[in-house]
Amino acid sequence: MSRHQKRVAAPKSWPIPRKTKVWVVKSNPGPHSEVKSIPLGVIIRDMLGLAKTLREVKKILHDGSVLVDGGVRRDYKFPVGLFDVIAIPKMDKYYRMLLDRRGRLELRSLEGSDTKKLCKVVNKTVLPGGRVQLNLHDGTNLLATNEYGTGDSLILSLPSKEIFKHLEFTEGNTAMIIGGKHSGEIGTIAGKRVVHGSASNMVTVTIGEREVETLERYVYVIGEDKPEIMIGSSL
Repeated sequence: MSRHQKRVAAPKSWPIPRKTKVWVVKSNPGPHSEVKSIPLGVIIRDMLGLAKTLREVKKILHDGSVLVDGGVRRDYKFPVGLFDVIAIPKMDKYYRMLLDRRGRLELRSLEGSDTKKLCKVVNKTVLPGGRVQLNLHDGTNLLATNEYGTGDSLILSLPSKEIFKHLEFTEGNTAMIIGGKHSGEIGTIAGKRVVHGSASNMVTVTIGEREVETLERYVYVIGEDKPEIMIGSSL
């Protein structure tokens, strides 16, 4: 696998100009896949405009000025993905990574420090001794009880990543769609449709006066009557 990334061939989820230069930072392996994340260096230089060159980016990170999910990150290739929280305490700036209506990753500015992170349970593993491990969408693994189901969401406190609140994947709860033509929209889960075979199950979401059907893996529960996390405003 190449260690280099051309801008013109960068993932479509990256909101960057394609033809200004030849090369762009390539993500290192990490908690998110390459197509669902953006390297920290690209965020600081190209999205936030806090640096003009990669050398300046490295200086900012070396000083420990940037936190991702409550932890200091010094690797400019570190992948930042969906629902990750970026904090720059020295500037009193806080951001959450979300998706826009075109399926591109975007930063949303948060008002004040937000110490909560939303994660989706994508899988569960039974460890020796009967212990249950929750496998979350951002690569985090937590030991917990069997009351949590696949598809449920967890609100975690940062940086400890302790479970603050449990949100069930059930009708009536508030959810965000993170894929397809309804990407970035928020609505209420109206029902589920089990599809037999290898195809994905479907979920119906009520958005305003409309009802849309999308793949189950595109639906992230973000609250009960209202979102439990700050959605923030676009930059």
